[in-house]
Amino acid sequence: MDPVAALLEIASLLERERASRYRAKAFRQAAETLRSLPAEVRTDPTRLRAAKGIGASTFAVIQQALDGAVPEYLVDLRGDVEPERTSALHAKLRGDLHSHTEWSDGTTPISAMADAARALGHEYLAVTDHSPRLRVARGLSAERLREQIPLVRAESTPGLSMLAGIEVDILEDGALDQEDDLLAELDIVVASVHSALRMESRAMTARMIAAVLNPRVNVLGHCTGRLVQGERGTRPPSQFDPRAVFEACAENGVAVEINSRPERQDPPDELIAIAMEAGCLFSIDSDAHAPGQLSLIDHGAERAEKAGVPAERIVTTWGLDRLRAWAE
Repeated sequence: MDPVAALLEIASLLERERASRYRAKAFRQAAETLRSLPAEVRTDPTRLRAAKGIGASTFAVIQQALDGAVPEYLVDLRGDVEPERTSALHAKLRGDLHSHTEWSDGTTPISAMADAARALGHEYLAVTDHSPRLRVARGLSAERLREQIPLVRAESTPGLSMLAGIEVDILEDGALDQEDDLLAELDIVVASVHSALRMESRAMTARMIAAVLNPRVNVLGHCTGRLVQGERGTRPPSQFDPRAVFEACAENGVAVEINSRPERQDPPDELIAIAMEAGCLFSIDSDAHAPGQLSLIDHGAERAEKAGVPAERIVTTWGLDRLRAWAE
């Protein structure tokens, strides 16, 4: 087995199961190191083990792969990590409008996310790193976002269009945490609440509606902010009037995100039903923070299918031309 391929598959599987980001990053770093080494070092165990970026675990994987075996660690992960879930709706998805890179709180460069999207057969992927106020996630200032935009689009290749976007914070008064003229340059704007999640219901409703009414917004991200499992623990959903918010989304062509991360499962099923009744569009997104997490859209697709969301109302089943026309 090719050792680089083995290292990258291990990283992807660790990312899909949301293991420690540092473990997955170590395997990706080892793959990059191995690629860069001259052949005489790659085939010399002593010099290979001494190379910066190659640790005991990654060295064992490389050696077993070079010996013609599937590395034991990879065999174990293939058996332990849940395989992708199949559904008719999953097969209809053509892209993803919510992902993060190392520019904010993701773990890899833009190019690695593009490679993973290409491997999944995506037609488009939006890079939506965080906005300035979310400092804990290294949110992008206006200057950094302007620098990032052409780099995202430059990763496009025949068959995959990389869309420049942002996950912009909805501030407490409903304003968006980025310059309006800069938002106008982007292909996709996902607006999400990340602070003051326990705000009183009436104020939260007004806050979310104000954001939805902003013509720059395309997608309302993980609307309740809840956490139902995972290493961050649990968090109750924010309180707001879902019918009022979703009616505003429907009237303004803003898609309600079905966030695919298993720890979020956001919106809850009962809110998906209300959004359906209100006539909303939906966007099934991975909210990936690493390449291996792009495959998590299978979870969102399964939930949407069980909820009876028609494929034609899911913008991420649309082709690129239709998607761009809607977003503009």
